[in-house]
Amino acid sequence: MTTPALLDLQPLLAQLPSLRERYASADPFPHVVLDGVLTAEALGRAVAEFPPQRDVSWQGYLHINEMKYANPDPSTWGPALESIAREFVSPDFVAFLCELTGIGGLLPDWSMDGGGLHQTLPGGHLNIHADFTTHHKHPNWRRRVNILLYLNNEWRSEWGGQLELWDAGMTKWRARVEPAANRMLVFTTSFDSYHGHPDALTCPPDVARRSMALYYFTEEAHGAERRATNYRARPDDGVKRVAIWADRRALDVYDRLKRRLNISDERASAVMNRINRLRRR
Repeated sequence: MTTPALLDLQPLLAQLPSLRERYASADPFPHVVLDGVLTAEALGRAVAEFPPQRDVSWQGYLHINEMKYANPDPSTWGPALESIAREFVSPDFVAFLCELTGIGGLLPDWSMDGGGLHQTLPGGHLNIHADFTTHHKHPNWRRRVNILLYLNNEWRSEWGGQLELWDAGMTKWRARVEPAANRMLVFTTSFDSYHGHPDALTCPPDVARRSMALYYFTEEAHGAERRATNYRARPDDGVKRVAIWADRRALDVYDRLKRRLNISDERASAVMNRINRLRRR
């Protein structure tokens, strides 16, 4: 029996010269939006398999700068979701990313360090930030490329959730990406590739902003500079700026401890949930 195709990669390969040019020249940092990456059948299966909002597999990342949930363990996913993720770490897809981004030697990460399935519930948000720069288990792996595949069955603009891409000076957003079904955002990760969806979602209670995230690294012979996730305030955030800064500093300390003590994602989630409960009292 022939296994149904999951990715529709051939049209992207045919457009590679123009996609590469669009990627390199994008404002405010190299990125490109790709629609229709999955086949229609694969998308339908992925949406159907996406874990329910209250599934026990979700780990909460609940603090001032973000309110979202993650499942970084593909062995707990449905077969279509796991197979799609395996396609994204396959040699053919990684070679496509190398050509698209101009970054050679990209290493996929099946451990899903910071990645996997993500969901944000009504009222949730993700403040503007630049991502952590090195792998937690491989300190000489430098994070270089993110892919975000949106798996929302339906998404309305009035619910918010558009991913904002901000300039290096944090003066204004330069691009917004609607989290539409079967839309993939690819972008270069750097010290100032600021992005997020900082305003609380207003979707109905039974709807979540859903995605699959995978990250790609390069191995650095002389090590890579470690920086924790760098959350930044927007110009009009007012008094919230102090809370954003304080939370960022606390998370930097926690990131150092996590690396030094080899704290698992499950333990990290439990600590964050406990802190969030205390904060809400």
